Amino acid sequence: MFEGTTVALVTPFRNGKVDWEKLEKLIEFHIERGTDTLLPCGTTGESATLTHEEHKEVIKFVVEKAEGKIKVMAGTGSNSTDEALELSGYAKEVGADGILVITPYYNKPTQKGLYLHFEKIAREVDIPMVLYNVPSRTGVNLEADTVKDLAEIPNIVAVKEASGKMDQIMRIISLGTITVLSGDDSLTFPIMALGGKGVVSVAANIVPERVKKMVDSALEGRWEEARKLHYELYPLFKVLFIETNPIPVKTALKEMGMIEEELRLPLAPMSEENREKLLTVLRRLGII
Repeated sequence: MFEGTTVALVTPFRNGKVDWEKLEKLIEFHIERGTDTLLPCGTTGESATLTHEEHKEVIKFVVEKAEGKIKVMAGTGSNSTDEALELSGYAKEVGADGILVITPYYNKPTQKGLYLHFEKIAREVDIPMVLYNVPSRTGVNLEADTVKDLAEIPNIVAVKEASGKMDQIMRIISLGTITVLSGDDSLTFPIMALGGKGVVSVAANIVPERVKKMVDSALEGRWEEARKLHYELYPLFKVLFIETNPIPVKTALKEMGMIEEELRLPLAPMSEENREKLLTVLRRLGII
């Protein structure tokens, strides 16, 4: 259901508030450029520092402005199962096509706890769910056996894998029971070569057509074309993580005239040294 290119959408801010005008323009930008799915309120959307009300408002706004022209996978995860359940129910209520649910952070649950967390949400909210595994952010890894067990629940349809553990990713793919999406732009090509079906992309905020072309080429078996695009975009994939995401991608979007360069504390503006490295890559790729 969520094959292809999903953009991990930034949340633009202006004077401490969500910039709804710029958010609408970003949505239009992705509709025009053929992105398959929008993901509001993920890590790149600074969900950790959105208020509970803002989180809901952003999901509703994106669904309404998408107008059925582009799918919406709403980020509804939390380290509190009850809060994730509430956000997931809200996403379904306002018409999201699916939800992305991150492994609970800070709590460091066992694999049993992870299973029970996802199971409870999936059983109580009948909406397609994508699991999100990013241990570098959460402190816990969602293991292949747990993914295998969760895949038996009908509305758990995919896993966004950002563990960087290629052996684990290969094992999940080899089970053949769940769609695997890359959660790391720089690993999208190798993951798709192993059988992955797409990416949840940070870089697609900036170069949606090029990321989509790479992903579609891989899905259609045009591997030389996909490989060429991977290497062309690889410097961008890497520089977008030279500092904590979404600091670099928001800086890039500001340079493109798309949003204000505003983050919420504790995220801070890029260092001048890293900003120059980012600008060098953007210029080399003809983005600015």
